[in-house]
Amino acid sequence: MIENLALGLSVAMTFHNLGFAFIGCMIGTAIGVLPGIGPLATIALLLPLTFALDPITALIMLSGIYYGAQYGGSTSAILLNLPGEVTAVVTTLEGHKMAKRGRAGAALATAAIGSFFAGTVATLVVAASGPVLTNLALSFGPAEYFSLILLGLIIATVLAQGSIFKSIAMLVLGVALGLVGTDVQSGQVRFSFGFFELFEGIDFVAVAMGIFGVAEIIRNLENPENRSGTVAKVGSLMLTKEEFKRATPSVIRGTIVGSILGILPGGGLALSTFASYMLERKVSKYGHEFGTGAIEGVAGPESANNAASQTSFIPMLTLGIPANAVMALMIGGLMIHGIQPGPGVIQAQPELFWGLIASMWIGNLMLLVINLPLIGMWVSLLRLPYKYLYPAILVFCAIGVYSVNYSALNVFETVLFGLLGYLFFKLTLEPAPLLIGFVLGPMLEEYLRRAMVVSRGSAWVFVERPVSAVLLGIAALALGAMLLPSIRHKKNEALEE
Repeated sequence: MIENLALGLSVAMTFHNLGFAFIGCMIGTAIGVLPGIGPLATIALLLPLTFALDPITALIMLSGIYYGAQYGGSTSAILLNLPGEVTAVVTTLEGHKMAKRGRAGAALATAAIGSFFAGTVATLVVAASGPVLTNLALSFGPAEYFSLILLGLIIATVLAQGSIFKSIAMLVLGVALGLVGTDVQSGQVRFSFGFFELFEGIDFVAVAMGIFGVAEIIRNLENPENRSGTVAKVGSLMLTKEEFKRATPSVIRGTIVGSILGILPGGGLALSTFASYMLERKVSKYGHEFGTGAIEGVAGPESANNAASQTSFIPMLTLGIPANAVMALMIGGLMIHGIQPGPGVIQAQPELFWGLIASMWIGNLMLLVINLPLIGMWVSLLRLPYKYLYPAILVFCAIGVYSVNYSALNVFETVLFGLLGYLFFKLTLEPAPLLIGFVLGPMLEEYLRRAMVVSRGSAWVFVERPVSAVLLGIAALALGAMLLPSIRHKKNEALEE
């Protein structure tokens, strides 16, 4: 372990990687502060830039954007009662109330310190569990991998917001889009409808950038955020002895909740913040203060969302299964670089895995410095008019997607998927299952073929092998339970709340 961590530090501490880690943390904090953009759209828009970078450097920068957004989202939630990121919604409940009582500085410091502690602990969890899960996954055969990927797809669908039937439809559409193009094994062209441009498949960057980047911009232009509210005065960042005493247990509990729930495919990140908040309301001695500015309501959820953002890397790095849409984007980015995320990464490219682990520690330290001393800059950013941001983002988007293959078709694809993403929003269709299906669909097909070849065409191989049978059983139970009206209704109620 020590040798591996030393390897990771030697990779992460290079001037080049430190610089891009800092850039990622700065961008992540900025888009966390600014409501309406979010890490998913930002990473989708920035994917073309990473193709000129080393894969390790690209992953370090994208990771910094991801967990940096979790830090930054608390700033606008506390000061303006406007969450910059979905996971910061819970922070508005108590954080803004603290700001109204003149304790905005204390709330911001609690969020930053809790996030730093949770991120550090969660990084240790990733470092410790990664090799264990990798060794387990290396014993898997094609049947086990097929069942594992199928389980990941179903869990991501079950935990997605909205109708389970709509989520399944989006998942199937994503898998179908992923299968467009020339089949590697047979050489047959599939689902191209005679268009020569589709022989190589649909471009991943165009899908991601369109559905999550361009569509998000259209949504915000249609419904501009009300940002005319008064930004609360920050005041002192120091916690009183009583506040520190109350916040410490909440930070620990939030770290545990987030570290566990972050691994779940689908909505584990958002789920962790709500679960932590509900836990604090039940166990806190100061439950009567919730709704008026209880510091536990800031410490717990903020710790949970940052722990969850770190541990969501575990299934992506060790099994090649994305825990959420952001991880699906990162898998797509790595695959474009010629790297297949999964158990082979730690053995074939240990510098990538351990370099990322070390960069997480460094990134958490950077974010602590970025968020507290530079709070004045982020407050000023809250006053930046959106009408100046969107044209610049769209121009940057067009240049970026064109530069991937120097193809104007990719730009038109991006626009098409942007309009499609906007249509999904209007029809209340969750796009995350589509992206996960787009990434995992070809992998699912590949392992299905391998398993059938090994078994000489017998489908019984998936139930004859114990691990595969257990994974399929869990998938069937999860899907069957969610199809029950009572359970489906309770899930929708919880997500709406």
